[in-house]
Amino acid sequence: MDLTSFITRHIRRVSLSQGRRIVSLTIAIAACSNFAFAQGNNAIVQSVPDIKAVQPGDKQIVFPASPDGYHLLFNGSDHLPVVDSSGHIVNPLVAQKVNLYFQLVSNVVDTVKYDVSKQVLIPGKFADKGDNAQPFVIPALREWHGNTGNYILKPGARIVIGKANKVALQKIAAILKREIKEQTGFDLAVAVGRPKKGDVFLTLNEADKSIGEEGYYFKADDYISISAIKYQGLFWGTRTLLQLLENKTTIPKGIARDYPEFKVRGFVLDDGRKFFSLAFLRDYVKFMSYYKMNDFQIHLNDNGFRKYFGNKWDSTYSAFRLQSSTYPGLTAKDGSYTKQEFIALQQLATDYAVRVIPEIDVPAHALAFTKVVPEIGSKQYGMDHLDLHNPLTYKVIENVFKEYLGGKHPVFTGNEVHIGTDEYAKPEAEAFRAFTDHFIKYVQGFGKNVRAWGALTHAAGKTPVAVKNVTLNTWYNGYANPIEMKKLGYNQISTPDGWLYIVPAAGYYYDYLDLKNLYDNWTPSIIGDVNFQPGDPTIIGGSFAEWNDVVGNGISEKDVHDRVFPAMQVLSQKMWAGRQSITSFEDFNTASKQTGEGPSVNIRGKISRDTNATISFNLNKADKRVQLHNAHYTTGEGASLSFSGKGSFATLPYKEIGYDYTVSFWINAAADNAADAAIFKSSNAVVKLKQASTGKLGFSRDGYDLDFDYTIPENIWTHIVISGTSKGTSLYVNGKLQKKLYDNWIQFTDKEKTKTRKVETLVFPLNKVGGFHGKIRGLQIWSKALADQEIDGNK
Repeated sequence: MDLTSFITRHIRRVSLSQGRRIVSLTIAIAACSNFAFAQGNNAIVQSVPDIKAVQPGDKQIVFPASPDGYHLLFNGSDHLPVVDSSGHIVNPLVAQKVNLYFQLVSNVVDTVKYDVSKQVLIPGKFADKGDNAQPFVIPALREWHGNTGNYILKPGARIVIGKANKVALQKIAAILKREIKEQTGFDLAVAVGRPKKGDVFLTLNEADKSIGEEGYYFKADDYISISAIKYQGLFWGTRTLLQLLENKTTIPKGIARDYPEFKVRGFVLDDGRKFFSLAFLRDYVKFMSYYKMNDFQIHLNDNGFRKYFGNKWDSTYSAFRLQSSTYPGLTAKDGSYTKQEFIALQQLATDYAVRVIPEIDVPAHALAFTKVVPEIGSKQYGMDHLDLHNPLTYKVIENVFKEYLGGKHPVFTGNEVHIGTDEYAKPEAEAFRAFTDHFIKYVQGFGKNVRAWGALTHAAGKTPVAVKNVTLNTWYNGYANPIEMKKLGYNQISTPDGWLYIVPAAGYYYDYLDLKNLYDNWTPSIIGDVNFQPGDPTIIGGSFAEWNDVVGNGISEKDVHDRVFPAMQVLSQKMWAGRQSITSFEDFNTASKQTGEGPSVNIRGKISRDTNATISFNLNKADKRVQLHNAHYTTGEGASLSFSGKGSFATLPYKEIGYDYTVSFWINAAADNAADAAIFKSSNAVVKLKQASTGKLGFSRDGYDLDFDYTIPENIWTHIVISGTSKGTSLYVNGKLQKKLYDNWIQFTDKEKTKTRKVETLVFPLNKVGGFHGKIRGLQIWSKALADQEIDGNK
């Protein structure tokens, strides 16, 4: 592409005086027409011959001859189940283009290496994809051959596991049973033995060992067969089944051979500057699993920017989200998890084939620690920096890691732990490198592998930093040049900020990711402007991130999910299959609207697939959908549902409704209502008759209290409409617009006079109606935001 297109489509210039990532994204142009290829793409590379064509029956790639003075090393492919790291061929179902990755090494100086990529067509077992078209799932099946006809799941079907796998598969069968019931309403029996027509058969006895730990076969015929060699692969096969059953119980007959290109397919959640409930994290494990995303990095501590808190460190927001016995004051007061809760979260993740990667971020972003032990804060660089020259700093941080890594039953149960290590002051490069090396080895001493943010180009120096069993999140090439990191021997997770950073309502990076650009142009092989060759085994995967830089801007869990959900769909495709795609972005985007968050997960608060759905509750007489608790119906003229205070309410069959929506009702409030009296309530939000701080109609969610600057009159019927989108919330009274919570701003007092948008959204709570003194009738709910004239006409 030309230079203008490159800059327009791939570089977002970001200049932050302070930010989660203190960067100015720029591009150094060496060749204006293309990405810079890792370690060169010159005449020597171009002199390597193409691969000899593979013929049906061939079992081994014939490697090309090496140019004079060099030898060629084969290091793998982007379809390892088709061409493995030794060049052995396992024929795919249908012909596949496979990219082979070589390194061309000088015979004189073995540090001179060039990356070489060669593409070859591997013949398939079948001549074409067959009769039935490949069914749509996210991520797309890597290989498919269709037969004729359809498999139909019926209520009498069973989930069958073989005797040899009985113990190993009981858990996965139980999960699938529960989720099929949630997805279809069918309560399938679980049996041991041989499958019959109509059944779902699960087995770990797959003969094709080349598919690896996460690969599986999915066969739809008279019965569904999902076979793998490891739990993870089999579990991914059940996710494919559930997606196919999400909209209908008919599945096209055929066979799929499915496997990921990348080992790490991840998401980073900034839990430090915004608390996420344990229920949200547990839902996210299931949600990520539904899209075969296997790596959930939870950023457990961080702090806001001092300039937004009167330039006072003591006032600057900070949080550490885990229960701490060693330093009890470290645990955040506004939201944390007990050790047992975090252990249980990791166990749930394991059951769902997801890794939880806990991150404790030091030595920067460390204000939570220095508030507890002020002596370890840097007097030179600020209290969000640890003092790397104070021996007490090492002792305190060792104690923190030891609390979660030590003992017979450690809190961090997985094989990897993230130690942060980014954005420390550059003049202290040598001390920073020594600190990083120390804590890599300290954590490894507990038997864990280590992850860290890439920072060793920014912190260039002579102090060695351990490489073995260390993986870097390479996020900005100015902090860690990915080519340099490869030369040093680090494996890398592609986490490029200019592509993959969501920072809600901040005005920099992305509020919502550029999904079309990602789908069309990005793979984990791309880190910033460096494009590694497909199949390079040092690029082990990718991860996108959500950062809550602007503490206190009103962002909710629901708002974060509204941004992450569509990104998860697109990036699961890109991280599973890399460059391989079976459809255009436009077609993918349309089809993806029919795929949700997985069984039992409804963070978006969808009450119907129909965006024009309307639900009515007259609330003037008995309704089997409405369960009363110390409430009663009135009769005669103005019949309605009457409440007598806090313990008087009714429950509806919906928890909440998410963006976009309109909720309409008539209310008659008595004169004796207390502050914070609820009208509608769920576990996530409350709509209040009287917001405690103002006495006005308002709502509370995620620790934020907002109001519409309107008081509902007493002892008369008033028509209320509340409409919500991802941009804000509106109140209409008796058909007329009263207040829009859309375009309010927070004005900071820093020297730049920073303004940021105040997020005043609401996912409307529907689980409970009542909790105040008064009456309600005529509740109507629309799965869209009505226009002003529609609201006026629905009084």
